Amino acid sequence: MARTVGRTASRPIHMIVGTLAAILTLAATSGCGLLGSKSAADNNSSGRVEKSTIKIGVIPVIDDAPVFIAQKRGYFKQEGLDVELKTIQGGAAGITGLISGDLDFTFGNWVSFFAAEAKGAAKAVDGIKLVADGYQGKNDMFLVMASADSPVKGPKDLAGKTIGVNTFKNIAELAVRATLQANGVDPASVTFKEFPFPDMTAALTNKQVDAAFMVEPFITQAERTAGAIPAVDTMSGPIADLPIAGYGTSGKVASADPKTVAAFQRALARGQQDAAQRSVVEELLPEYAKIDKETAGLVHFGVYPTSLDATRLTRVTTLMRSYGMLDRQVDVQPMLVAGSGG
Repeated sequence: MARTVGRTASRPIHMIVGTLAAILTLAATSGCGLLGSKSAADNNSSGRVEKSTIKIGVIPVIDDAPVFIAQKRGYFKQEGLDVELKTIQGGAAGITGLISGDLDFTFGNWVSFFAAEAKGAAKAVDGIKLVADGYQGKNDMFLVMASADSPVKGPKDLAGKTIGVNTFKNIAELAVRATLQANGVDPASVTFKEFPFPDMTAALTNKQVDAAFMVEPFITQAERTAGAIPAVDTMSGPIADLPIAGYGTSGKVASADPKTVAAFQRALARGQQDAAQRSVVEELLPEYAKIDKETAGLVHFGVYPTSLDATRLTRVTTLMRSYGMLDRQVDVQPMLVAGSGG
């Protein structure tokens, strides 16, 4: 459990007030199951994996710490997998890698996965399949940050402003749009500009944007190195506790290499479980996120789920429909790979 540290006690976070006009209608059916559960292992672990060398798309943020843990602690090796971690800018880039075959699995936000599936972007590789949950939102870890001298102090101040996001039309944009509308600000009045998370503080400092959407550990780093201040906590109000991201593969890989997929699920499940111990993540952050140990000790954590649930993920697709990010409702259940949800 993440401890409460200095920033929460002292910083002036403007908590979002307001409710979404139409409350989310969740799907009646759901698929759920423990990642790497006994049933998944029984169904898929006999014999060797079909593909022992795999490439996984990752982002150097706190959200996908479990995959770095699984790599560091040898969980993939124990499952017969030789893993290469490839850094990507965001979920959309990861999906491109799945389609081209450059990646076998990728970490990505749910918005990018569902948008790609709705558009049929991965049709050539039999669609997008979801193999593991990754990260769930919590207060104080999905913030819109502003410079100390900025007039942006709360959601209403963002009207007409330029906001930095890591990629367009992803979970960051959805979070900002939902928060603005809940606070009486027209989401269409803002302009989004794209920067990788590691470059977001510089974009804010250099006035390339009026505000920047950040995740940990970059939030804490921006506060400590640039004096940035939190203007909006997007993980409250209409999208409190929202499922953020997970791991996907292509339908082609899922059908051709089921033992490889199951091995990946089991190894990652162990990483997810270990990530519940804050000290384990803290120890790795300086290595893969390139931050100092003091900053690693101050970051705020979300939640690392150990199951996929179609009903819970449908909350994301419903929000996407509300903000024009989907032309039609996506049925989440068929996207779940047997063994990780069912």
